[in-house]
Amino acid sequence: MENGSDPFRRIILEEAALSWLAELGYAIKSGPLIAPGELFSERESYQQVLLRQRLRDALARLNPTLPAEAIEEAFRKIVHLNAPSLLQANRAFHRMLVDGVEVEFQADGRIVHDKAWLVDFQEPDWNDWLAVNQFTVVEGHTERRPDVVLFLNGLPVGVIELKNPADENATIWTAFHQLETYKLQISSLFATNEANVISDGLEARFGSLTANREWFLPWRTIEGETLAPSALPQLELLIKGLFERKRFLAFLRSFIVFEQDQGGVAGKKLAGYHQFHAVNVAVEETLRAAAFTKKAGSLREPGVFFTRSPGGAPGDRRVGVVWHTQEPAS
Repeated sequence: MENGSDPFRRIILEEAALSWLAELGYAIKSGPLIAPGELFSERESYQQVLLRQRLRDALARLNPTLPAEAIEEAFRKIVHLNAPSLLQANRAFHRMLVDGVEVEFQADGRIVHDKAWLVDFQEPDWNDWLAVNQFTVVEGHTERRPDVVLFLNGLPVGVIELKNPADENATIWTAFHQLETYKLQISSLFATNEANVISDGLEARFGSLTANREWFLPWRTIEGETLAPSALPQLELLIKGLFERKRFLAFLRSFIVFEQDQGGVAGKKLAGYHQFHAVNVAVEETLRAAAFTKKAGSLREPGVFFTRSPGGAPGDRRVGVVWHTQEPAS
């Protein structure tokens, strides 16, 4: 949160972001109303960054065949992400998010090994989607309050940091540096983080936990059919393009990787909008060309970034070509 020359303008930007998230199906809560000690509190303390009851409810809902002790084991593993660094904890969490949490329990006199799922990747409505503004976090002697935190089944997976568009001294990179401060001072909020957003009301960009300025990039389309008109606010475009619930689930599942070097985990990378849509088009066209059909829904949204010969027939073994260029840094 900032103290700009005109905080009212920043509040309007924050409310706009929340309204766009509400349009996408996110519930909206005020951080102070769910704070510790409040009537509708969802936290035992300001040090607690997971919304634990929402997480417990999601684990029980998504894993109806698992016994209570397995659900509790999965819960403990998420709450206590023991790792020597924030990045390693984040990687361990992402693996559990995508591949499930390994659990074991007694059944019929033997030990059963199974997985507990944190997310339903197929049905967005089976998940709990929440956006909270002014979410206070205390770590050590430091108190910070990010503008908007996105929760998926009680897990804080996204942070949106906004800067006052009327403040001449505040830019989108002021928001970037604020995020860097958060990662140092309230790192517990970022153990389960998947994407971060910065905006000054004019520009909006997203990046990973480890992204530097060069790799905080814009998102330039909503549905993937055309590039969005320049008149559309970049923050609205980014929110509706990336955080639409079905699209975001696909992004979480298949478009995030961790880079390794000889010393271990080196960084976290997120796909750009063009990579996301290009891969989805390529997969569907490959399946079509191989005469594979998928009755229940589409693997992608239609894309006009990628040209192909019209009237391709199932099984024609003609996939086509995807032309890819580097997203320019600025």
